[in-house]
Order: sequence, then C-alpha cells, then structure tokens
Amino acid sequence: MATAFIFPGQGSQAVGMGKSLAEAFPVAKAVFDEVDAALSQKLSGVMWDGPSEELTLTANAQPALMAVSLAVVRVLEAEAGLDLKRDAAFVAGHSLGEYSALAAAGTFSIADAARLLRIRGDAMQKAVPAGQGAMAALLGAELDQARAIAADAAEGEVCEAANDNGGGQVVLSGAKAAVERAIALAGERGVKRAMLLPVSAPFHCALMQPAADAMREALAKVSMQAPVVPVMANVGAAPLSEPGAIRDSLVAQVTGTVRWRECVQAMAAAGVTDFVELGSGKVLAGLVKRIVAGAAPVSIGTAEDIAAFKAR
Repeated sequence: MATAFIFPGQGSQAVGMGKSLAEAFPVAKAVFDEVDAALSQKLSGVMWDGPSEELTLTANAQPALMAVSLAVVRVLEAEAGLDLKRDAAFVAGHSLGEYSALAAAGTFSIADAARLLRIRGDAMQKAVPAGQGAMAALLGAELDQARAIAADAAEGEVCEAANDNGGGQVVLSGAKAAVERAIALAGERGVKRAMLLPVSAPFHCALMQPAADAMREALAKVSMQAPVVPVMANVGAAPLSEPGAIRDSLVAQVTGTVRWRECVQAMAAAGVTDFVELGSGKVLAGLVKRIVAGAAPVSIGTAEDIAAFKAR
C-alpha cells in the first residue's frame, strides 16, 4: 500500500481557510506568520476575514493556498507523526499546488515558496491585458478531442488545452475570441457542456510566455534542494527529483498543459493506492475518484479533518 500526498490549485480558495488550524495548532499559526513576513503583507487576515474578491486575486490566492497546505503538513508532522520521506511514494500538486508539494518535500523553504508564488501570480496576471484572454471548461471531452477543437478554433490565435483534469474534464485557454469559437465548436461536436470560466487570465497557454520568463529569472535566484520524495510533475506527468530538472519543469508549467489525469494515472500505475489531499477544499479528491476506479481519497484541510485522520 503506497500513499501520494496531493496539493490543490487555484479555485480551491475560500474565506476562512486555515483559520481553525491556526487557532488549534501553534505550528500552523507559525506557517501563516512566516508567509505574512515573507510577503510583508497580512495575507492571513485576507484568508480568514476576506473580502473574497481580494483573496481570489491570483497574486493572493496562490501563496494563500500554499500556506494552508503547508500548515496542514506541519500539523500532521507534529500531531500524527507524518514523515513524508517515510510515508509517501510521491507528492504532486495541481498547477500552483506543485510549489506546495515541493515546499512540503523540502525543495523550497515556505518563505521562498510564498515569494515565488507572489511573483508567479503577479506575472500571470500581467501577461495578458484584462479582457483579452479566456478559459473554458469542456465537460464530457477527452484530451485528444479537446485539442482538436482548440486547434480548429484557433484561426491564427492562441487556443490550447490548459488542464487535463480527468473524468472527461478538459480546460482550454487562449485568446478570448478563439476560446469562444471553441465553445461553439464543442457544442457542434457533441461535447456535453462547454462554458467560460470566471478567471482573471488565460493560464497555461502560450500567452503566458512573459510569466514563464519571469519565473525562469525568479527560480534561478532561489536555493533548491532535492525533494525527500519524488514530485510527479505537471508538464511531464513523470517523477522528478533533480533540482535543475524541477526548475525547468516549473518554468515550462506556466505555458504548458497541466496533465493531472496522467499524473494520477502514473502514480496509480506505480502502486499508489491512497491519495491524500492536503489543503483547502476537496477538488483534487473528486478528480482522483473519476480517474482511478475504486479510489477513496481523503482531504485534510481543517482541524476537524486532522482529528479524523488521527483517529483512522
């Protein structure tokens, strides 16, 4: 029986996340204090009290979600004896969650992860002028079909598969007009549902190249250690342990497809039977259930979840 610890991405944020952890566990409070200090911002106040619009800003949501995930890790280490090196076969995260996974596995310090995610969020937001990009979810479409729809809808503009989430859910990203054409085409080609997503920028497509350049520069300046457990990387859907390869993968991830379905399948094929989501929400647990038949993933994000996990 092998375990993978998985870390959520943008969209899992909610006002109040992490508050019960900080109130119940000093080690969790220390994580939020460390992130606040690294960013010279009371981000924890935004996380716990809102407003939601401020938390949802990409530059806030990304480090905030990492902070909750790492607070959960620290509490499990202190309260349940978690040792990732001993207890995990892999770590993996969805988009920004890959930074959380790497921080949990010791590649980055929490402070460096927070600063990198602030740079990443700012750079992604600035890469495309507001209103010029869009993302759309295709429900009931597999990756090859979604890529064909994107290619036919592009008409000289950018339209690409951003996330292959599994269970027939693929997200497209690109120029707004091209994504709107893709939605129309999807309907014509029998896709069950296609809808625009309420996002602030077209993530994980070629339009994000300025953000990839910013991350290459930022990552070059940060100390990175080999993770204590391999990370199943988004862009290659293969495990990485060498810091240089991880750095290159994180740069490529900004413009590349998040191959989440293939990441989960690869971990299952390598013997993983237990998937444990650490952080805010239960999005990844839901995706795992649709990717791996019979999987019973667990989500841990609150003090109550910690108590339930310890009682198992």
